[in-house]
Amino acid sequence: MTVYEKLQELEITLPELTAPVAAFLPFVRVGNLLFLSGHIAKMDGKPWVGQLGGDLTTEQGKDAARAVAIDLLGTLHGALGSLEMVERVVKLLVLVNSSDSFTEQHLVANGASELLVEVFGDKGKHARAAFGVAQIPFGSCVEIELVAEVGG
Repeated sequence: MTVYEKLQELEITLPELTAPVAAFLPFVRVGNLLFLSGHIAKMDGKPWVGQLGGDLTTEQGKDAARAVAIDLLGTLHGALGSLEMVERVVKLLVLVNSSDSFTEQHLVANGASELLVEVFGDKGKHARAAFGVAQIPFGSCVEIELVAEVGG
């Protein structure tokens, strides 16, 4: 099954590559590595605002991380022209807008990690860091950056 067939089976439509809203690029390729800038969680096209351990549950955070992973896939597609060029998802960095007492950042990050493995199979298995932060741009609950090894 191709990556695109898997996305269709999961009823996922990739978003278009969007321009950054600040002084950075959405992605940079260095050799066979593609570095994607941080993507924030969005709901209905607007920042998914909230703090885990405050006004959002771990399950909501996991859903937000999954939504970010879909946006990251859209950026990968836009950068490469085809997700079939992804040789491996190398690493995720997951930032979780967290209260002082929230300790389930790793479970929130699973929302993105699980989707990437579902879409890419073994090529989606990656290294990861997930930690809590005091705030994320626009008050978003989750931000994720991704590094992928790519062909071509």
